[in-house]
Amino acid sequence: MSTESQQHLTRTTMMGMVVGSMVGAGIFSLPATFANATGPFGALIAWCIAGTGMLMLAFVFQSLAVRKPDLDAGIFTYAKDGFGNYIGFMAAFGFWAGSCLGNTTYFVLIKSTLGAAIPVFGEGNTIPAVASSSVILWSIHFMILRGVKQAATINRIVTVAKIIPIILFIIIVAMAFKKDLFVDNFWGGGDYNFSDVMSQVRRTMLVTVFVFIGVEGASVFSRYAKNRADVGWATVMGFIGVLCLMILVTLLPYGVLMRPEIASMRQPSMAGVLQAVVGTWGAIFVSAGLIVSVLGAYLAWTLLCAEALFTASKYDLVPKVFGHENQNGVPSTALWLTNSLVQIFLILTIFARYAFDLTLELTSAMTLIPYLLVAGYGLKLAFTRETYESDPARLRNRELIVGIIATLYTFFMILAGGMVYVLLACILFAPGTLLFVVARRELNLRTFTRTELILFSAIVVGAIIGIYSLVTGAIVL
Repeated sequence: MSTESQQHLTRTTMMGMVVGSMVGAGIFSLPATFANATGPFGALIAWCIAGTGMLMLAFVFQSLAVRKPDLDAGIFTYAKDGFGNYIGFMAAFGFWAGSCLGNTTYFVLIKSTLGAAIPVFGEGNTIPAVASSSVILWSIHFMILRGVKQAATINRIVTVAKIIPIILFIIIVAMAFKKDLFVDNFWGGGDYNFSDVMSQVRRTMLVTVFVFIGVEGASVFSRYAKNRADVGWATVMGFIGVLCLMILVTLLPYGVLMRPEIASMRQPSMAGVLQAVVGTWGAIFVSAGLIVSVLGAYLAWTLLCAEALFTASKYDLVPKVFGHENQNGVPSTALWLTNSLVQIFLILTIFARYAFDLTLELTSAMTLIPYLLVAGYGLKLAFTRETYESDPARLRNRELIVGIIATLYTFFMILAGGMVYVLLACILFAPGTLLFVVARRELNLRTFTRTELILFSAIVVGAIIGIYSLVTGAIVL
């Protein structure tokens, strides 16, 4: 980003970036995704767990923005400062690769939406769907190359535009809400015991992570903030606002349709729910809103991806070539690699049976790794009392508890996702480590410490097991 645009982001602009990053494909798919897993009771438990865990993570981001103002390049700088270079690289690569997968998810959902009217697009992973998605991908790519500032302006406009259909959906469905229907759906059709409900909740966990990805949006661009304290404010306020939207979009449909009806809807299921309430125009309206929303979220995430890779090069975690900017101040080399990886993922979706679910859950698994490291860093600062020398013990104790909850939440979310996604993540991390190796050799530095070498070896073993499982059919995409 050029020097002219530095230090110009206000707190409302950064909050818009948080909302714009978080409100994308996920919210439009929530009704059917949750109905496939649970009823209102399970959904409430899931949102309580996810809301509490992610709010604690947002508080960690808020605290770190103030306590470590020199770490102004976003999510991976905390991991690097707290746990070393290779862990910092893992955070940067995990965030970047997970974001590229998220962008792929957006394209799949757009084409699945259009597939209701244009059958050749199917569920978003047919050859025509991938071909047309590729055209959009590279069109936006060249638009961004013309200037990040222009793209950021478009993102602010789109953020406002895409909230409108979501708010209208909530108002219309709330007006049609039937209490008796909601009560009939309440237990989710299970055995009503604790283990059954928790089993239902577990199936929603990676989905809740996916819809909250973007909570770090203000942190990534924190070096452009007018006031560092605004970064934390934007993160927390943006999160709370989006959480309210997510809960309403999930719960209200149970008051207008039975759970099996909601569960059987094609994505975006929000369109199907509104169509059931007001007719065809409702589906068209929500589908149009989804396309605007997803394109806007894609734009925001493309900026975040390129910025993450660009700043990682400034911290010597990836090769210096990714620190190149074109004449418009755009990190062009990072942008080219970002969109090339999205293109590869798009092609791979042709061979996936459930492309949307796969990319959604793998995105969550990849992004949880840097989230875990950030939470761990916040916990480490509070535990060691670093930066707390002049603070009252009460504040340090409160932030210690916040750090513990955020760390436990992100760790258990990785476990809840299952070993399949850990192995698939290893398949991406193992070759991706070549970027780190090249960066270290550019500086004539030792590549790994002994601990880092053990970690890398474990990742390679995980990648081998993952590839073997794919080949033998033990893992089915």
